[in-house]
Amino acid sequence: MSNKLSRIPTNIITGFLGVGKTTTISHLLQAKPADERWAVLVNEFGEIGIDGRLLSGKHSEEEQIFIAEVPGGCMCCVMGLPTKVTLNKLLQQAKPDRLIIEPTGLGHPQEVLDLLRSEHYQDVLEVRSTITLVDARVLVDRRYTEHDIFNQQLQVADVVVASKSDCYQHESAQLEQYVQTVAGKQHCPVVAIEQGQLALHWLDSTALDRASKHQHHHHDHDHEHHHHEHDDESALEKSATSMNQQLATCGYAEVRNHKGEYYSCGWRFDDGWLFDSDRIESVLRQLQCQRMKAVFATDTGPLGFSLIDGELAKQALQSAQGNSIELIDQNARAFDSVLEQLLQTRSSTDSGAA
Repeated sequence: MSNKLSRIPTNIITGFLGVGKTTTISHLLQAKPADERWAVLVNEFGEIGIDGRLLSGKHSEEEQIFIAEVPGGCMCCVMGLPTKVTLNKLLQQAKPDRLIIEPTGLGHPQEVLDLLRSEHYQDVLEVRSTITLVDARVLVDRRYTEHDIFNQQLQVADVVVASKSDCYQHESAQLEQYVQTVAGKQHCPVVAIEQGQLALHWLDSTALDRASKHQHHHHDHDHEHHHHEHDDESALEKSATSMNQQLATCGYAEVRNHKGEYYSCGWRFDDGWLFDSDRIESVLRQLQCQRMKAVFATDTGPLGFSLIDGELAKQALQSAQGNSIELIDQNARAFDSVLEQLLQTRSSTDSGAA
């Protein structure tokens, strides 16, 4: 690690699936001081990697914003080599004034904190506020309140953010009580935001040493090493080679992941393919899955899509990010027939479409 990289202010922005982490990070990037260089490291449960593409499609290196991603949940491994390799490359490329990390909503954030505080990074990074986003409406759902990861995300928080607060009222007060009683955070601020508009000053709201503060929250299962095919660089290269071979053969590649009660399925299509914007939107709107994110080159330009609990959001991207989609659900059958539907949405202006 270069001697020039020293005590870079670093923030973790965490939260469960669909809470709006990427939207919040995008807003922070828009509010970034013009003379600062920022780096963003995105980790996703799925193997394809969509969040990094969505952010890259809205923010460029010309804006002094540098984005990298680690797909497949690798960041959850404390000693995960892919995370270290990607982070080291990002820091050397960006030489940032600030680093923001978005862990997967299905990973233990304490393990990410442990990695950032490890000997390798202790002089390079200065961990500041860990920010946890929560849609307070989920507090009535045991799938969240009894989920170890959901609660740990609150336990490690320096600031808890009631996201999408324009959609509810009384739940914000319930969230404050939950943070104090269940998460044991008596003095943790709870702030409400709409449409991801988190103020910059919350990134530096704490200068506390949290290493000992969170020590009593450690459990044996928090430090399980989730071994899978991405535990070394050669496996990463094999995975990339396999995907490229699939793309060359039939124009698309499929990758799946499974951890605990959640499944992911993603497809990457040939970057030269063009999709009909109305038809692809219609297919995505009808998907029956808990979470979906996608980027597509369409006849109206590059588009990004996000589906949360049946609500589809669409945004125009400034630059092309290829054609990729990732779905997450607790039922693997939710992915049945999706590929066939997607293949039928290719634009008639695509020279390769039938």
